[in-house]
Amino acid sequence: MQDPLDEMVKTLAKVRDEKLIKDFLVCLLTQSELEEIGKRWALVRLLDEGHSQRKIAEELHLSLCKITRGSRELKKPNSAFRAFIDLYKRIEATLPPDK
Repeated sequence: MQDPLDEMVKTLAKVRDEKLIKDFLVCLLTQSELEEIGKRWALVRLLDEGHSQRKIAEELHLSLCKITRGSRELKKPNSAFRAFIDLYKRIEATLPPDK
């Protein structure tokens, strides 16, 4: 049997339906886990935008340790965080502005 995380990642990489992915995550994770993942994504985006770690800690109610970890991950060569942030920016740049 393949590693369960690898199976899930392989499957998610093929899904092109945002609603299905969100529904899957809502089924898989608790509300608290979903909120925590959302905060971690927000902290990486805010770091990328140049916000201070203290401001992020206050805004998201996260420890400075978590934010420092995110900052370190974002700065690593070949960072997955950086790759996702860059991908997110490219996707957002192609969407029409909200009306």
